[in-house]
Amino acid sequence: MSGTGYFSFIKQNAPFLATGALLSFLSSFGQTFFISIFGGEIRESYGLTNGEWGLIYMIGTGASAAVMVFAGGLADRFRVRKLGITVVLLLGLSCLLMALNPVAALLPFLIFLLRFFGQGMVNHVGVVAMARWFVATRGRALAVAAMGFMLGEATLPLLMVWLKSRIDWHLIWVGCALFCAAMAPVLFWLLRLERTPQAAAEEEQSLGLFGKHWTRAEALRHPVFWAMAPAVMSFSGFGTAFWFHQVHFAEIKGWSHLALVSVFPLGTITLFISTIIYGWAVDRIGAVRLLPVYLIPYIIAFVLHWYAPSLGWTALAIILMGAAGGGQATLLNACWAEFFGTLHLGSIKAATTALMVLGSALGPGVSGWLIDIGVGFEVQMLGYAATFGIAALLLLYPVMVAKRSARAA
Repeated sequence: MSGTGYFSFIKQNAPFLATGALLSFLSSFGQTFFISIFGGEIRESYGLTNGEWGLIYMIGTGASAAVMVFAGGLADRFRVRKLGITVVLLLGLSCLLMALNPVAALLPFLIFLLRFFGQGMVNHVGVVAMARWFVATRGRALAVAAMGFMLGEATLPLLMVWLKSRIDWHLIWVGCALFCAAMAPVLFWLLRLERTPQAAAEEEQSLGLFGKHWTRAEALRHPVFWAMAPAVMSFSGFGTAFWFHQVHFAEIKGWSHLALVSVFPLGTITLFISTIIYGWAVDRIGAVRLLPVYLIPYIIAFVLHWYAPSLGWTALAIILMGAAGGGQATLLNACWAEFFGTLHLGSIKAATTALMVLGSALGPGVSGWLIDIGVGFEVQMLGYAATFGIAALLLLYPVMVAKRSARAA
């Protein structure tokens, strides 16, 4: 699709795409790249080691993954105007509680709230809406919506590090809460003409493999789901581990935290370009065909993180992470709809979101524990790269099943 075509597509569907992008941006407040910015202050304020902070993060995030399995199905029953606004307001309340928290004992619960409403439900509602509202242009819709997350990832780390040098970090969380509250009426205005999920699914009839709508139970019993699970969990888990321990990573490399986060926008620029390209390619080529290749840049990136003798090498690794991120943002979300249909997409996507959140729970916890017992964070990067390689090979199986389905049709 040409640049003019993209702009025309955005203009024609502006309220719905803006909803997806706004929800994607607001999910930043529950994402690891944002929470980890305050990792140093949190560890200092509550007297925690890297391993203890990682364990707390793992417990809270793991609990949010378990709840997502059940709560994610709400996206099949309620309009985004109701469910989206509700979870955004609850995310704002979570930010406020984080600002007011007096003791370390409450941190697991607060991390649970931030991760469940931010990384979990706010993001989940936006992705399911894009995949359901758009069929022929699903790839482009997911790409445009993902720009909200990119904007957050590009601007918030530098902004937050700068703000921390001028005001108390607790006040920043209060500001996040107020911003969520301010965005609730914006979402209501954008979705004045929203259709119900049931109406959208019935009208568009986007079927899955072998020409049917799969229930979540059927999807979970099929090997295709579990062949994709390692890609979902490893991308989330080890990517999260890197962002979560960014302060520690900068320390062992001998760089300042500000210097490290200054190269993050390079990855976001690449993520932007990659997402646009993948969005176009999904609609023209098909998401399934692209599955086995999107993890390759991630493999190379983590080898470079291990090696990186200077900030320039890590900058290159960040760029490669952005290149893979475009596939993660569009390919996987489009594939769930292509494999299993859209009628029960909310429930199925809830299970995949739970896997993603679970991966992001295990990554920081396991990596923090390994750091505490003496396994260097740099050395861990090589293990992460090997895991991505295995996950990429497993993605060949869903491609084979999709080809059999096409022949049967």
